[in-house]
Amino acid sequence: MRKLSFLLFFFTVLVTAQNKQLLYGFTEIPQSTLVNPSVDLDNGFYVGMPLLSHIHVQGGSTGVNTFDLFADDGNTFNNRIRQVINRIDQNDYAYVNQQLELFSGGFSFGNTIERENYISFGIYQETDAIAYIPKDYLDLAIEGNAGNIGRPFNLDHLKVRGELLSVFHVGISKKINEKSRIGVRFKIYSSAADISSINNSGSFTTVEGQNNLLTHNFDLDLQVNSSGLLSLREEYEENGNLSNSISTMRNKLFLGGNLGLGVDLGFTHELTDQITIDGSMLDLGFISHTKDVDSYAINGQYEYEGFNPLFPEVASGQTAQQYWDDVADEFEELFEVDSTQTSYTTLRPLKLNAAVRYQFGKEKEDCNCGRYASPYKNDVGLQLFAVKRPIQFQSAITAYYRRRFSDHLSAKVTYTVDQFSSRNIGLGFSTQIGAVHFYVLADHLLEYRNLANANAASLQLGFNLIFDKPYVSR
Repeated sequence: MRKLSFLLFFFTVLVTAQNKQLLYGFTEIPQSTLVNPSVDLDNGFYVGMPLLSHIHVQGGSTGVNTFDLFADDGNTFNNRIRQVINRIDQNDYAYVNQQLELFSGGFSFGNTIERENYISFGIYQETDAIAYIPKDYLDLAIEGNAGNIGRPFNLDHLKVRGELLSVFHVGISKKINEKSRIGVRFKIYSSAADISSINNSGSFTTVEGQNNLLTHNFDLDLQVNSSGLLSLREEYEENGNLSNSISTMRNKLFLGGNLGLGVDLGFTHELTDQITIDGSMLDLGFISHTKDVDSYAINGQYEYEGFNPLFPEVASGQTAQQYWDDVADEFEELFEVDSTQTSYTTLRPLKLNAAVRYQFGKEKEDCNCGRYASPYKNDVGLQLFAVKRPIQFQSAITAYYRRRFSDHLSAKVTYTVDQFSSRNIGLGFSTQIGAVHFYVLADHLLEYRNLANANAASLQLGFNLIFDKPYVSR
């Protein structure tokens, strides 16, 4: 049980919809190919600045935020805890997603001067974790079981999924006719650490006992799979630190871990000169976990009648501490925890994007705008997003406005409705001076006035070197 607790704790501490609506369709930013591989980038070739080209951090929770727990409103902390638990349900969750691009680049090519195709490539590290709030577990912890005689507490509310990996990728965007482009990106995943406890079921019920006051009935089918964590736990138990495992973890991120394959697909189609539709499907892939695997399972029905509150053994010289130690040992021995090192496979969280945009504000009727640049300064659009999570798809809808102020400065404003907020306003800028390109994208701007009351936050920024940007002066 202590091993199981260690594994759950490792990823639970990370959780303090990986939607990139500001980046999607922002073609002045080379990293927009990561969310739609069919993007026709606005450059001849680029190189991302190592470790700085794409930094992305996003996290949030539904049902509860810091303000709910620590607001200075005269209410007691225990009452606020109870109010939060009464409000949430088993579909509420907390999550975090982080990406760091280690290296990236891309270039256009083709048989004509227009260079109609584009290849992009790179390596990025990603952390993705989600934990559904275990409603019945919290009810049991707060209320106890004495006042819930006969109530079955559902144990399937425990759902945790987390992974640390690196992604090696190469993609191509190809023009297939005057109106359409398609894109594909191939990926190799190298997993450094993974934990998954999703398909749990069972119940815990307290009834009146025959040999004692209460009888506790357990119907359990719980399982935790992990990879990359067994060696960390063993080193910590042996040496009390994880210093040697840092280099091991680094090696796992560079094709030394558990490997998997994936693909991104995308398309772009011009319905008219001003109306375009596009879409993408990201991370259609899997990881096979065969190295450093550790799994724990509890399966069966158990009955426990609890301890005798009258301490019958004290008269024979047993101390109170010895009595409680015996109770703890008896309780732990009751459950048969199976520990195995069986390989398993996980699917990556599949992501779907679809969008329609309308361009307007043509600068000149006779504009010779070059191969890449659109003659329109503005576009408005609507984007749909969904990501597959353990219980269901999580979705979002975004309306946006994008404007190109000059060849060197563009901006995008978004309004998004999702599970976290119905008033998520985002703002992003892309600017280029000479060959140096910089962008910053941030969501949930209205919540920055009081971050404690925010249910989510997101930030993306990066630096690139962009060359041969063939805008024509006007």
